[in-house]
Amino acid sequence: MMSYLFQDWKSNKRNIKAQLIMLGFRLANLATRNRIVFILFIPYLVFYRITVEWFLGVELPYKTRIGRGLKIFHGQALVVNDGTIIGENCTLRNSTTIGNKILSNGELSRSPIIGNNVEIGCNVCIIGDIKIGDNVKIGAGSVVVKDVASNSIIGGNPAKELRISRE
Repeated sequence: MMSYLFQDWKSNKRNIKAQLIMLGFRLANLATRNRIVFILFIPYLVFYRITVEWFLGVELPYKTRIGRGLKIFHGQALVVNDGTIIGENCTLRNSTTIGNKILSNGELSRSPIIGNNVEIGCNVCIIGDIKIGDNVKIGAGSVVVKDVASNSIIGGNPAKELRISRE
């Protein structure tokens, strides 16, 4: 259990704020896996939400599915929808929004699925039922509304492929 709680610790070394956010997230996420534990942890879940959202400025719902090693740079104004799936070893920077959109029929779309080893620049919007492949780099200020192939570097508004990474 300790390895689960601290799985993002090394990714965020020298960033105490990100370490505390991810430790709090992992504990809250763990509490949702069992109904009895969830009920017992309701005070903690309220504490988590108030502390992380209101005081630290990061909306990272405990229902979000996030792989190991999430790195948060400058965790401020970061918004992630609870339906989002984020792969392993991803990087999120400040002022990033990841979530669903309102469809023409008034319903909400599904949230994005982000692959492994994705680097997301600051002030990026990733919106809608889209998939972002593995090893993708998204430039600062990009608006991503379409699927992105693995090993791509994208940027702009709307985001376009700038080149295929050879890494």
